[in-house]
Amino acid sequence: MSFAFALWLLLQGLSLAGVLNYWRHLPVDRQEEAPEGVVVLLSVRDDWDGGAELIARLKAQAARFRLVIATSGNCPAAEALAAREGDWVQIVRAGVAVDEGQKVHKLRAALRALREGDRYLVFVDADILPPARLVGRLLFPLVRGKADIVTGYRLLLPEVGAVAALVGAVEMQLATLPRTASATMPWGGAMALTRETAERLDLDAALAGRLSDDMAIGLAGWRAKLRLRPVRDLLVASPLEGRGALGFGVRQYRHIVTNSLGMWLIACAVVGGQALGWVWALGWGGGSAVAVGYAAAVGRALVRRRIIMGVVEPRQARAARRSLWWDALAPFAVCWAHWGMQLAAVCSSRIRWGGFDYWVKGGKVVRMERVR
Repeated sequence: MSFAFALWLLLQGLSLAGVLNYWRHLPVDRQEEAPEGVVVLLSVRDDWDGGAELIARLKAQAARFRLVIATSGNCPAAEALAAREGDWVQIVRAGVAVDEGQKVHKLRAALRALREGDRYLVFVDADILPPARLVGRLLFPLVRGKADIVTGYRLLLPEVGAVAALVGAVEMQLATLPRTASATMPWGGAMALTRETAERLDLDAALAGRLSDDMAIGLAGWRAKLRLRPVRDLLVASPLEGRGALGFGVRQYRHIVTNSLGMWLIACAVVGGQALGWVWALGWGGGSAVAVGYAAAVGRALVRRRIIMGVVEPRQARAARRSLWWDALAPFAVCWAHWGMQLAAVCSSRIRWGGFDYWVKGGKVVRMERVR
């Protein structure tokens, strides 16, 4: 057996073992908590349509909470919702940022509007389709004293089309990575922490001037040696349109590279090893190398299918499984697309997000312009 073939066999074995590890550690007893003093923070754009399905899903949560919607001050749908349901919905009007991400600007305003009895902070994104257990599952490790910051992760639901499904396959590689407290970065679409932790981190200062809310919170948590805990059964559905899907993938990695070059380098090395391995397998490795690659890919796809079926609703699972066809039929394309997004991310410090262009250095916004 050649050294190259042995290395290829090891890489494929490790990749399959990683997905199996995620599946084996899916919680069976998915316990929830519903304490008093919970506030859910939601930042929305001016053109938000009111999120009828999101609001219905938030109302269905077992844990009770107050919903704080942070706007720039010019979101008619949010104002209408607060007018109808002011008993549990509060509006915070932040204005327009000049030196930080607009989402961060609105979240900082929401943090300053917290009330005395607010003890648990849950962050959600406007484009998620949360399960009824979302808030209770995020709160469980906090209430039981098992973590300081708790996070779920996104599961993209690609619309019909090859590009969206390909980007979904790339994201699924990340979603089903083995997760440990020492290697977890929170996702701002479904994240929770206690008020005490927010004050310990001086969260308002930690976010000031930043573009990425979750990267800022995660890096601050790492520096403070806090316990960051993933909830593996919270792969939260998030629809993905085909238009702009590749740009979405590049933007996610540009957030990483502009906040932590070291983290980007590690991720790029891992994915690059697989991408270059497929170049070798298809070009020089022969039938045995290709067979090993495809056997591992089909194995990963089957395990990911089991994971998806176990954590999301059937309709969502059907949409997410569109990405598995890429994983099983053209795993090399998924690796090459993933590595391409990583490499494209380092080519510029400009991030277009939420109607603004931002130029970022060291995680801080150094310039911003509204997209015309």
